[in-house]
Amino acid sequence: MFLNFYGAAETVTGSCFVLEVAGRKVMIDCGMFQGPRSIRERNYQKFPFSPRNIDFVLLTHAHIDHSGLVPKLFKHGFRGEVFATAATVDLCEVMLPDSGYIQEMEVERLNRKYRRAGQALVDPIYTEEDAWNCVQRFSRVALNEWLELTPHIRARFLNAGHILGSAIIELHVDYLGANNTLVFSGDLGGDDKPYVHDPDTVDQADFVIMECTYGNRLHRDKEDRIKKLEQVIRETYRKGGNLIIPAFAVERTQDLLYDINILSNSNRIPVMDVYIDSPMAIAATEVFRKHTDSFDTETQNLINDGFDPLSMPGLRLSRTAEDSKALNNINGAIILAASGMCDAGRIKHHLRHNLWRPESTILFVGYQAPATRGDYLLRGSKMIRLFDEDIAVKADIRRIDGYSSHADQQALLAWLKAIENKPKKVFLVHGAPDGLETMARLIPDQLNIDAYVPGWQESVELAAATTITADRVREIQAGVAAKLQKLLAADLDERVLESVMTRLAELEVMLDEEMNVKG
Repeated sequence: MFLNFYGAAETVTGSCFVLEVAGRKVMIDCGMFQGPRSIRERNYQKFPFSPRNIDFVLLTHAHIDHSGLVPKLFKHGFRGEVFATAATVDLCEVMLPDSGYIQEMEVERLNRKYRRAGQALVDPIYTEEDAWNCVQRFSRVALNEWLELTPHIRARFLNAGHILGSAIIELHVDYLGANNTLVFSGDLGGDDKPYVHDPDTVDQADFVIMECTYGNRLHRDKEDRIKKLEQVIRETYRKGGNLIIPAFAVERTQDLLYDINILSNSNRIPVMDVYIDSPMAIAATEVFRKHTDSFDTETQNLINDGFDPLSMPGLRLSRTAEDSKALNNINGAIILAASGMCDAGRIKHHLRHNLWRPESTILFVGYQAPATRGDYLLRGSKMIRLFDEDIAVKADIRRIDGYSSHADQQALLAWLKAIENKPKKVFLVHGAPDGLETMARLIPDQLNIDAYVPGWQESVELAAATTITADRVREIQAGVAAKLQKLLAADLDERVLESVMTRLAELEVMLDEEMNVKG
């Protein structure tokens, strides 16, 4: 049994793990790499495996760094099944085609430049149509229900509390007399977030693959984020400029609407128009409306009392490019636009028209990957390049940490500690080097659990939980021999042959080890 780390290894994005058992391969997430150019270039490289040999994909949630390369997987030969919660599928129907569209637009811009320079043209990783076609083949699963993937592997999805539809994935592997439980945390949310329930705890796990986005940080603004938001809104109103909020289209935009609505209803902020300038965020908000039955108890109680967290007086939906351009001429508004890291989408235009204005404010409410525009602004850059133009940074740059959809260091340790049996090993992923290193030190010290930081494309053999008996060895040998007789008489395709040979190789190793143990 092997676990391969094809993404989110020693970096935050590109989540992708493949479990190999008995010649079958189960992929957990297939995300897009974001951040520095050296990391983003991985999106354009060939997969370090054959997509045709992947049997299943299990998606923890819809964020692009977890789902964004699924269309590429299909494009290059994947023909298996993709499983995700209903809300995740609905959000992927919004987010993946948008990702394909952005790639098409970016490649079109690049190719105009390359044509003028006489250079070779490039293709998008996938198109909007590619993405739409692949999402139609997703299968919806309910939380807490077991899926029988293969005779040896079953899976279930638990609530991760990160965004709408997000899941922890638990895999139970029963193979060659050994039983192992693997738990993939996905992205874990913190407690008391709007809309979503707190993360589920896990009863048992032999191996845990855990995210460490905030492995070295605590969310300082968690308790008073709404007070800080009130303060920023009031300051910007007094200055007479716009409040520009680079907001992820999914969850962060809806969280902000929730808090702005509370502030507005209680007359704690002046009257200001609020614009959602993102077709994807607008569509995602409609997905939220579709899944109110998944909201946490607090939000459902508010709705029952007549409070709609997704609507308010003065809320404007900017759907078309013309609607977005019209915002260049307004003052005194709150504008929520994607992308949340300022590297794509309409937010770039709002930065172009507001960064140089002292009366405006840019408010960051989410994680900024290294080397993104958001990261540069938070680090105090005085000049930002947008659309081949240098823009002076005169606007106030603010940040509120309490809006993070990720569990912080304290919450991550508490979730891991709550597992009833002590895991054999925790693999630390989805984190920057300092966060990973911090958690790799804290987990053994505080929880007495072995922790390991895998490298990109590293393959780890997972030890069996039990030792097979001699009778079981003979039973396996007889079963394999019988099946081989049938297979050899059939016209096998390349994939089946590879599966058979992989299984035989695994059996040979295990039987040799067993013979050595028995003497």
